[in-house]
Amino acid sequence: MNLQHLKIDHTWTLFLDRDGVINSRIVDDYVKTWDQFVFLPGVLDAMKEFHRVFGRIIVVSNQQGVGKGLMSDKEVQSVHKRMMEEISNAGGKTDAVFYAPNLQSERSVMRKPNIGMALKARKQFPEICFKRSIMAGDSLSDMIFGKRAGMKTVLISTSPALSQKYPGQIDLLFPDLICLAHAL
Repeated sequence: MNLQHLKIDHTWTLFLDRDGVINSRIVDDYVKTWDQFVFLPGVLDAMKEFHRVFGRIIVVSNQQGVGKGLMSDKEVQSVHKRMMEEISNAGGKTDAVFYAPNLQSERSVMRKPNIGMALKARKQFPEICFKRSIMAGDSLSDMIFGKRAGMKTVLISTSPALSQKYPGQIDLLFPDLICLAHAL
């Protein structure tokens, strides 16, 4: 499968994971404040291109640091507000950010790989059609989330090993968001 074959236009929605896709992941920790948030190279340019192509751009992120008491909902929302402002200032767009504050052990419907955040996005934006949606993320749970909702999946990784290890879960592989944007 290639992206040109899909005929992506404004009827399509792009779902994006946050940590490790939009911003640098902090190993064994969480981005708790804006000072810790660092856009990955090329992301702001990619978001500008995505805004030109996709009708909706939705960020979906597991944030169990809230459930662990390491940060508050208010702190996460503050980071997301600044992230959206910076993307907008660079000519991009993010329609909404949904996050699951739940611990993994809670098995919440909102936490990826479950599709609660996708359903919440479609409730807020009824024009979203999952068959005309792409989920781009850096983990297997992102890919399972996308497949369970009926989306195309794009693994953001510099290692093809994961896509070979889980055939059927990953439709395309790109090293970063700017390479995905250039492939549209």
